[in-house]
Amino acid sequence: MDIRDLGEDDLDAVLDNRKRAFGPLSASDAAIWRRMVTPLLSQGRCLGVFDGARLVATARLNPFTQWWHGRPQPMGGVAGVTVAPEDRGRGVGRLLMTAVLDRCSELGSAVSALYPATTPVYRSAGFEHAGSRLIATLPTEALRTIAPGAPVGLRRMGPADTDELVSLIGRVHAATRASGPLSYTPETWRVWLEDDDDFCYLADDGYVIYRWSGGDIEVDGLLAASEATTRALWALVGTSSSVAKRVTATIAPDDPVLWLLRERSTDVVTPTRWMFRVVDPADAVARRGYPTAVTAAVPFELTDPARPANDGTWLLEVADGTGALSKGAGTGPALTINALSALYAGVPAATLRMSGGLTGPTVFDDTLDAVFAAKAYLLDYF
Repeated sequence: MDIRDLGEDDLDAVLDNRKRAFGPLSASDAAIWRRMVTPLLSQGRCLGVFDGARLVATARLNPFTQWWHGRPQPMGGVAGVTVAPEDRGRGVGRLLMTAVLDRCSELGSAVSALYPATTPVYRSAGFEHAGSRLIATLPTEALRTIAPGAPVGLRRMGPADTDELVSLIGRVHAATRASGPLSYTPETWRVWLEDDDDFCYLADDGYVIYRWSGGDIEVDGLLAASEATTRALWALVGTSSSVAKRVTATIAPDDPVLWLLRERSTDVVTPTRWMFRVVDPADAVARRGYPTAVTAAVPFELTDPARPANDGTWLLEVADGTGALSKGAGTGPALTINALSALYAGVPAATLRMSGGLTGPTVFDDTLDAVFAAKAYLLDYF
């Protein structure tokens, strides 16, 4: 079998594989899919496995920016992973994911994330469960009654506001020291903001995008950097309470809306798990943010079967909110690449020890937890 970059002539076959893996797309959704995927072809972000002339498997690397403790870095968002039904069980998925990791590194993304349809194939490639995308179900009336703060100017948002929106998202995630959320490229945002079925509003320090979903309201994204704007945006969504009884909304784990609700006896929150992978450890550590109060030096041994160049003894050094990783010597714990990836995303050292990914001396466990402290989440599905 051969792995090669996909071109426009392959898109019909890619769509056929996608249909067999995930079900059919409507004509309008297929048109949007082609519009989103086509620019990625020339960037080397779409890979296919071929058996002769027949397309067997596909994968796509989306060009995302992801924030880790408030610092942005390029992230390869793995999506569109399909294997033809008649070729499953032949090791094609593992072959494809190795190529995906190599391409991710070549494109300059030191980290990668995905939503798994199944865990084993991705875990064998070094990905590990890291966080969730949370969907909350809220009474619309409860949002309507959120007390307003200081007056906030809201205006409708469209494609012409793309650059302002991308800048705003970065400012909010940096200010909140967010870990995990991503942003699309400006080109992708322009496509989303052209959708007439979405209601998009912008403030100086926040935005909301929502739509009707049956008889309810679905909030696709809401970010704000101040209490006043947070209150104003959620109350805006609540103005539909005379018609819509429920709102489903993508929220952060400690989203302020949960503290603004007058009554909160039970949270109705549905998680979708995602997996994460450190592809190039030194670059990933250097691009991440860290708590400024933490100063640390930790040696550790790393094993990465899918990328043997990552194997060996490393020295992690953190100070003043920045980190560095260098090849070194010393006696410290041993981590698999899966465990390092989970640790990077804030999974506690104790959890990693209990699941076998972290072994050896325990003296650095509290330090590692302090360095990588995070409650990782995603707000977008891809």
